[in-house]
Amino acid sequence: MTRIISWHQKPSVPKFNVPVGAVDAHCHVFGPQRQFPFSSKAKYIPNDAGPDKLFALRDQLGFSRNVIVQASCHGTDNSATLNAIAQSNDLARGVAVVDPDIAIDELQVLHDGGIRGVRFNFLKRLVDNAPKDKFIEVAKRIAPLGWHVVVYFEAELLEELTPFLEVLPVTIVIDHLGRPDVSQGANGPDMLVFRKLLEDHDNIWTKVSCADRLSKQGWPYDDFVEAVVPIVADFPDRVLWGTDWPHPNMQDNIPDDGKLVDILPRIAPTQNLQQKLLVSNPMRLYWPEIYSEH
Repeated sequence: MTRIISWHQKPSVPKFNVPVGAVDAHCHVFGPQRQFPFSSKAKYIPNDAGPDKLFALRDQLGFSRNVIVQASCHGTDNSATLNAIAQSNDLARGVAVVDPDIAIDELQVLHDGGIRGVRFNFLKRLVDNAPKDKFIEVAKRIAPLGWHVVVYFEAELLEELTPFLEVLPVTIVIDHLGRPDVSQGANGPDMLVFRKLLEDHDNIWTKVSCADRLSKQGWPYDDFVEAVVPIVADFPDRVLWGTDWPHPNMQDNIPDDGKLVDILPRIAPTQNLQQKLLVSNPMRLYWPEIYSEH
């Protein structure tokens, strides 16, 4: 399998200055492969994109912290993610992918390493098996740790997954709005169904991220912005944002991370909304011990 590069080689410096303390709440690391081999079940094999590159990008974009989400190419071995967190000087937290049978003492080790959530992936092109019954048991096990669950799926699965989401006993964060067809607009079928999910369940949050994946128009992502603005405005305390760097599997139309940052004032047009989206919300979810001091 050919190793791929999915990230922009020379991302621009954004024109928008993010608030002090801003968190990139969805990014990944790949390898380095020599130290952290990829899973034998990986559907793609990327080039190395380790913590040094991630933290250099963080600084270039003006962010202060990162939430590193375990990439599917590393399977359930979270060593690369833990390594990046360990090198962050407490400026990174993580979301793990775990074996459904993981023991409580193993979860505690991950917690001590900076993990604060578990990701359940339902994208069939990335994972072969997503056992809902075992995922529910994992969610029960992580609840005492104060963790949350991150769920990744495509819009066509939302109706099927809703009963599963309703029994999870923790905060839930939906990756990338459940991948709706944003070209339908803010009042299109996908967005209306997703909005109802948020209205009906106050423990469900979402990441209003991945304009580059969801937009059918490309830069400047007008269709994405139009669809997302009402979500940020109406659920300001339950939204997060991240770059998705290094943009797993994005071999075509690789986004410029600086330009991704520059759409932020369009989806969160007020200072208050920007503060919640980029600072307050991710801090209380991933650094509650710091957030509670303020």
